[in-house]
Amino acid sequence: MDVSFLGGPRPQRGVGVVAPFDFALDRELWRWAPDQVSLHLTRTPFVPVEVSLDLARLVSEHETLREATHTLRAVSPEVVAYACTSGSFVGGLAGERAMCAAMSQAGEIPALTTSGALLEALAEIGARRIALVTPYTASVTQALEEYLAEGGVTVTDREFLGLTCHIWKVSYRSVVEMARRAVTHGADALFISCTNLPTYDAIPQLEAELRMPVLSANQVTMWSALRRIGERAVGPYQALLDPVARRGPASMTAMPSVPPSPSPSLPPPPTHAVPPAPSAALIEGPGTADAFDGGGFGGPSGLGPGALGPELLGPDGLGAVAPFADGRGEPEAAFAGAAGGAGAETEAADALDAPLYPDDPAGPAPL
Repeated sequence: MDVSFLGGPRPQRGVGVVAPFDFALDRELWRWAPDQVSLHLTRTPFVPVEVSLDLARLVSEHETLREATHTLRAVSPEVVAYACTSGSFVGGLAGERAMCAAMSQAGEIPALTTSGALLEALAEIGARRIALVTPYTASVTQALEEYLAEGGVTVTDREFLGLTCHIWKVSYRSVVEMARRAVTHGADALFISCTNLPTYDAIPQLEAELRMPVLSANQVTMWSALRRIGERAVGPYQALLDPVARRGPASMTAMPSVPPSPSPSLPPPPTHAVPPAPSAALIEGPGTADAFDGGGFGGPSGLGPGALGPELLGPDGLGAVAPFADGRGEPEAAFAGAAGGAGAETEAADALDAPLYPDDPAGPAPL
């Protein structure tokens, strides 16, 4: 059979990614990649150490990064990114630059790190004061603050989970509630740290609610890598990626909510002109109930803003911004399971805490 009429496959541009051995969010990185770009991932060797400053140093040794980058040369990427926040800030600004130099020399291509991309992104949106959300312990979070201070960025407040493993299992609910607590003292933007923390669907919803740009580790990594080769990251209503979003709900000043007055030359519209909003019971399809309980969030593999109908979206179609209704306010709720009797949790709340791997609830085997 002649298939020459298909004319493919389409030429691809390559982005190399060096990730820590415990990185579990390959799929999230791909969501920022346009169709014409392929991601080529490799991982650092396994070491039996929990998430800590010691682990950050081990997974960012220059020889380790050189070997990983050299391996990627076989598929000819145009740029290589080290996708680890703690591993790239643990040595300060000088350490981050030295890592880029080591990778660039090994691969003979441009190189970047997540922490370097963060400073680049903050400069792009003009943010010098940020709120910080991390899954780390206090010591790792403090090291990140020191790196940011060295780069001229002030942390106004922070929230952290204190985790040392299995960070990829944190739900969107935990991320969102930490973000709400962190934004309290006039920050220009919010940064959600750690490339193993899922954030893709949460970013536009948080920007609409908090009225400020929201950056995440995976987002800035992909944005910077794609920018190096003249491509644009894909992400709906994310202020870093779309300048129009910076002038919308993610802008620094919230617009007052004033109902429009009817024109004096026209009679007021009839009261039956707008049908009532459908109830949750009438809306069918997986995950749609999430919009009523969690601001439109599913689990990390749940719905983005474009998957919801207009009746479920918030201002300008950027997603519902209603607060969660189940009363759970602590990040640890992501791991606590249902509380009380069998009817204590709603189906929507269960969906918000869905595991990252719906086909395998247990996820990858623990380290």
